[in-house]
Amino acid sequence: MTKRIAFFRFPAFAAALVLAVAALGANPARADRCDDLAKDLAAQIPGLKIGKTVAGVIYLEHPAVTQASLGCQSRNRSNDVFASTDKRKPAPEFYDFIGTAAALVFTIPKKDAQRGAERCVQRTNIVRGYNLDSRYRRLDIHCTVAKTGVRITMSREKGV
Repeated sequence: MTKRIAFFRFPAFAAALVLAVAALGANPARADRCDDLAKDLAAQIPGLKIGKTVAGVIYLEHPAVTQASLGCQSRNRSNDVFASTDKRKPAPEFYDFIGTAAALVFTIPKKDAQRGAERCVQRTNIVRGYNLDSRYRRLDIHCTVAKTGVRITMSREKGV
């Protein structure tokens, strides 16, 4: 019969084995890239709080918006930023929030992101409709204007 070595009988050997495995490159678990992006948003935008994460969407809270969320990237979806307000004519703080968030997520100038959101809302009318899709500076912007308020979603095509 052959003798088997029991690891629990030799604690020094077991500890050395664990240290060797750790030294070979076993990295500790890291947070998701989307969670890191949400933390960056919270650090850059004053007053922003990170809420729950449900099905790849991180809900955000900010005084300038009624609802806000950050959609996470997956195989068939790109990141997106959503914000809504209950006012038919949003305050400049609303545009500032969505412009800053989109600029950080999509790495474009804040001025371009903010201008794209304002432009989409300004174009809604009785002729074009109150539910518009537009493209501005490589961003896909979907805005809806209703009596209950304004909703804007900014994203980028998956291939771009």
